[in-house]
Amino acid sequence: MDIQHQESNNKGSFFIEQDQQILGEMTYSKAGESLIIIDHTEVADALRGTGAGKKLVWAAVAWARKNGLQVIPLCPFARTVFAQNPEMGDVLKR
Repeated sequence: MDIQHQESNNKGSFFIEQDQQILGEMTYSKAGESLIIIDHTEVADALRGTGAGKKLVWAAVAWARKNGLQVIPLCPFARTVFAQNPEMGDVLKR
């Protein structure tokens, strides 16, 4: 499952594309230089049960770590993933 990342101005997304269709996407907004807010996660029925949503959140966490960013998981799904994985706490904005 190949996760791609795109960023434009103060917004961005991590997404899974297959046959030129986006089947999973997690979007975020930048809030300053060192903070992102995850605002939405959506996965198509074709990927349900594959862990695609969690993989999108993990990709964002890896990117945040690499770039010294903190994360606010506003999206209920992303908030649940953070709650279930305390090892993500290092990027969580408190």
